[in-house]
Amino acid sequence: MNTLETYENNQLKELTQGKTYPKFNPGDTLKVHLKIKEGEKERIQVFEGVCISKKNAGLNSSFTVRKISYGEGIERVLPLYSPQINKIEIVKSGDVRRSKLYYLRGRSGRSARINEKNIYNEKTENKQDQKNDINKPEEKEKTKISNVKQTNEDVSIKKENVDPTKE
Repeated sequence: MNTLETYENNQLKELTQGKTYPKFNPGDTLKVHLKIKEGEKERIQVFEGVCISKKNAGLNSSFTVRKISYGEGIERVLPLYSPQINKIEIVKSGDVRRSKLYYLRGRSGRSARINEKNIYNEKTENKQDQKNDINKPEEKEKTKISNVKQTNEDVSIKKENVDPTKE
C-alpha cells in the first residue's frame, strides 16, 4: 500500500470509531439524523427522504437523499463518514433496478413512487416460532405417509407416528 492509502485507512478508522451505519442502497427511504449547530447550542435534526445515489470511494464516499417539502424537491449530498451525521435509519427498502435514480427529479406524485422490497425478516419469524412453540406440546411428532392406494373413487392414506430420533 502506498502512503495515501494508509492515511485514508487510518482516517476511516478514526471516523468510524463508535459508529455503525446500516447497509443501504439507492431506492431506500432513509432517516438521517444530522447535528445542527446554532450559535452555542447543538441539536439533532432528522432529514427523511429517498436515497437516489450512492458513491463508494473510501474516505470520499457519499450519498444523496431527496425529499419533497412543500412541493419543492430538496436534495442533500452527504459524506458517509461525516462527523455531522449522528445516525442513519432505514425506514423501508426500495425495489429498484438502477444505481442512480436521477429520473425521480422529473417525476412527481404517483409516478415518483418506489415499490417496497419484500424482505424476509428473521426477527419476526423467530418471534412467531416461539409463540407457536408455546401453544404446541413439547414433543413434536413426524408423520410418515405409507401404503397409499389410489383409485378413481377412493383415496386411502395410512399415517404412522415416527420417532424423530430413529431416523
